[in-house]
Amino acid sequence: MSSLFEIRGLRSAIEGKEILKGLDLKIGGGQVHAIMGPNGTGKSTLASSIMGHPKYEVTDGEVLLEGEDVLEMGVDERALNGLFLAMQYPSEITGVTNADFLRSAINARRGEGNEISLIKFVRLMEGKMKELEMNPEFMHRYLNEGFSGGEKKRNEILQMMMLDPKLVILDEIDSGLDIDALKIVAAGVNAMRSEERSFLIITHYQRLLNYIKPDFVHVMMQGRIVKSGGPELAERLEAEGYDWVKEELGIVDETVGQA
Repeated sequence: MSSLFEIRGLRSAIEGKEILKGLDLKIGGGQVHAIMGPNGTGKSTLASSIMGHPKYEVTDGEVLLEGEDVLEMGVDERALNGLFLAMQYPSEITGVTNADFLRSAINARRGEGNEISLIKFVRLMEGKMKELEMNPEFMHRYLNEGFSGGEKKRNEILQMMMLDPKLVILDEIDSGLDIDALKIVAAGVNAMRSEERSFLIITHYQRLLNYIKPDFVHVMMQGRIVKSGGPELAERLEAEGYDWVKEELGIVDETVGQA
């Protein structure tokens, strides 16, 4: 299977402290990869560095989407080329409605002269919101303003479903969700699985992976991937924690504080 997305030797720092320390990862078209690991090992830094968060300085490496190095692109260009991040802590934007935000984003990807009609857009958004069991009134609410944690996470998945990206990064999308909301969010993700789209799921817990079955599971420690396997790896981590990985690999401190 050809590689849709590849990370080669990625190093990233914040305020002069190196967080990612030569991370490598290859994701084929249609694959779902999960990254797990204790707090402080660089998981969310990875997501932010891929998307171009200005707080993180990429000092080395390549991030390739269909052979194009996204590190050479601006943040908006990365989104236009098919990268999508469902954020752990979505921002609230007063004065911009959900519908206006999404229609503008869709039209930016479609390009001038190929804008989606208002009627088609409303029908599409209403259908996706129904799948996610979202209140139709949320279409006209300001973006994430006054939303509960679970509502913000559903809204992130709504954006994913509407924008039709090539690579989806889910950064702890399961945090703060009760089991019913988790099932709905997972169903939305599973409905988007295809050979033309890949997923990178960052999570602390195996429970999300009960509903979104990964092809590969990776353990992240010390700012790099130290162990990979199939879904059974996540099950063992849930049952036994991370100490056996540290013992097996001779790792004393799993955080980015040690080399």
